[in-house]
Amino acid sequence: MGEKVVADRFDLSDRRRYRQKLHKCLEGLWQLLEEKRFDRPRNLMGLEIELNLADAQGQPLMVNAEVLQRIASSDFQTELGQFNLEVNIVPHALSGRVLDQLAEELRTGLAYADRQARQAEARIVMIGTLPTLTPRDLTVANLTDMDRYRLLNDQIMAARGEEITLDIDGVEHLTTTSESIAPESACTSVQLHLQVTPGRFADVWNAAQAIAGAQIAMGANSPFLFGHELWRESRIPLFLQATDTRSPELRAQGVRPRTWFGERWISSAYDLFDENARYFPALLPLRDEEDPQRVLAAGGVPSLPELTLHNGTVYRWNRPVYGVMDGAPHLRVENRVLPAGPTVTDVLANTAFYYGLVRALADDPRPVWNRMPFAYAERNFDAACRHGIEAELWWPRSGRGSGLVRRPATRLVREELLPLAAAGLDAWGVEPADRDRCLTVIEERCRRGVNGASWQASAYRGALESGLDRDKALAAVTRAYCDRAADGAAVHTWDDGL
Repeated sequence: MGEKVVADRFDLSDRRRYRQKLHKCLEGLWQLLEEKRFDRPRNLMGLEIELNLADAQGQPLMVNAEVLQRIASSDFQTELGQFNLEVNIVPHALSGRVLDQLAEELRTGLAYADRQARQAEARIVMIGTLPTLTPRDLTVANLTDMDRYRLLNDQIMAARGEEITLDIDGVEHLTTTSESIAPESACTSVQLHLQVTPGRFADVWNAAQAIAGAQIAMGANSPFLFGHELWRESRIPLFLQATDTRSPELRAQGVRPRTWFGERWISSAYDLFDENARYFPALLPLRDEEDPQRVLAAGGVPSLPELTLHNGTVYRWNRPVYGVMDGAPHLRVENRVLPAGPTVTDVLANTAFYYGLVRALADDPRPVWNRMPFAYAERNFDAACRHGIEAELWWPRSGRGSGLVRRPATRLVREELLPLAAAGLDAWGVEPADRDRCLTVIEERCRRGVNGASWQASAYRGALESGLDRDKALAAVTRAYCDRAADGAAVHTWDDGL
């Protein structure tokens, strides 16, 4: 990256000035909230999916630039690693046949992209973490050649002052180091956006935090990293460690990691933006001349570029997003909990479960966050990441009783959360046939005890028992996964024979 590019866009020398500007942006956001000038939500939801590129043998292929050139669509963009892509679906109104429309758009777009990728001898793989990745694949040389990725890498590594250590203790124990943030590119996710009013934001965010554990339990799809079987959703600890700017001393002092679940329920969107500014130093100090107060005084709407960029470098699993659309400010909750894949059917089932459940819990006159300490939401998230569909989760006792009970995730989801999700989708006005088709996938995962992670782990054990060594077994699992995913059937229906 040229020094002029950095000098033009970022102020790396005067961080004190940048923090002052960041606080001006916070003041501008507060004024917008106080004046109630936000766009009236139109029940808009958005969807983004990060993807992998692999060859016919299931090995990662560093050809995203060529594949993107062949796809030639603004719906597809680069991601951190040269074996990554991202597809963005335009916002939709969350009502009617939206789930069916999303499924059609995703299947059409991904099929087209896969045909173009095959011209570069690649195939598109929708999975949380590609099982065949090795440390040799995740190096600074294999980062996508774009200024922002290189600068982000340089800034995180400079803040740490030492190599990144990956230490994940699961079914097996992995310890390794990296000289760059490239391991982050192994984490491919689904991001779900929901536009909300400022008055509604806290309820939606709290609801999303409360169900993060259930989301992971149902949707885990990342059991392997660097030839090791780890957590059922190893993507979560991997991302946390790969983006960690703290030295061991700062970790020991209790400094918060940039990938952060949070530590409390909130009462306003401002709580999150304020915490992000107070707790986390700037990684990419943007140089921009906008004066938020001057824009507001003139009756305009500030874009708050420093705040939005800084907010994008604090990796909450449910992230607050500020934006301006058609001249009006708006707020979104961005849910970043779920891994990609395995199929469009599975992605839409996860999507329906999330939007329905968030709506039902946000509407509940007895909010779950008034009945469950925040620490239990985080405990559920950790348990689900470790154990996937076999996790046990804490949840408020049903009825008028008080206290929490711990139940298998499959039982909690089938008995309590799926009926809530169905009611929430009804409240959105989603077509009942689409609602039932998607939520039945979640119910069947519970009934059979199968999701993407458990299928991969079972297929891997079968490959080892057949006599394959570890690397060949993981490659065989990846190829079998790709073949079954191409057929489009939900993962709970797959056989695990290779």
